Amino acid sequence: MYSRLPPPSWLRTFAAAARHMSFTRAARELHVTQSAVSQQIRLLEDRLGEPLFHRLPQSLQLTEAGKAYLPVVRDAFERLSYGTEALFGYERTGQVTIRATPGFGEFWLAPRLHALYAAHPELELRIVSTIWNTDVVESGVDLEIRYGSDEWPELETVRLTREYLMPVCSPGLAERLGGAPERLAGERLLHVDGFRTGWPEWLDHAGVSAVVDGGSGSHFDTAILPTKLAEEGLGVALGRWSMVEGRIARGSLVAPFRAVLPSNEAFYAVWPADRELRAEAVVLRDWLVAAADGG
Repeated sequence: MYSRLPPPSWLRTFAAAARHMSFTRAARELHVTQSAVSQQIRLLEDRLGEPLFHRLPQSLQLTEAGKAYLPVVRDAFERLSYGTEALFGYERTGQVTIRATPGFGEFWLAPRLHALYAAHPELELRIVSTIWNTDVVESGVDLEIRYGSDEWPELETVRLTREYLMPVCSPGLAERLGGAPERLAGERLLHVDGFRTGWPEWLDHAGVSAVVDGGSGSHFDTAILPTKLAEEGLGVALGRWSMVEGRIARGSLVAPFRAVLPSNEAFYAVWPADRELRAEAVVLRDWLVAAADGG
């Protein structure tokens, strides 16, 4: 009956690769090499007799077999996790796992953690990082912080931020700009890839898209490095209010222009609609909402 059942490590690797659509990012999550991920996927495909991924020049796509197999693998791991917890109670009381982007963790969550620890010393946090939204909230993750427009019908959501987009830079660079957005044509623009709204939209809103190339500059996959480069005077970042308000308040960043672009995207705390939150996760969710309302 079990002769064709692949090793669990192969299945875990398949689930990670499908979640990220990247062998490289799956390798980072699993703390192995990219070649090890590639080899395990190949072994799994050989065992099953079907390719699971289309290997494209710059990306991966699931084959029809991969699309059909992925929910089976995810369901198996979730059942194993729930069954283990129900029978043996391995989960530590009070520990809550939250998944968020590195930028949200550094710029929004970390400055507020002292207040959380003071209000709820009984909570034990486990914070894991992700760069892009995934199709599902993984088993073992209580709450996930997502950026978007609340377009996840399979999830319960609560909005945490109200976003406004504005260029930010060091005080010295702001003096050079002199409040004139068209002078951005002579500066390095710092982009964070993955957001729907970026420099081209802000430049159009400010009326200078004809003179400033919205695609020029340097690109990054998280907000941390471009924000730090902006603080150092090495370019101008397009800040989201929730990510830069602290830096603006302490003066390491300034908003050199009056033009501010409202965004219909925001950070949300989400969890599966078919999964009841544990008591500890409810405490964390309610605290996140209260902290967001308090600024």
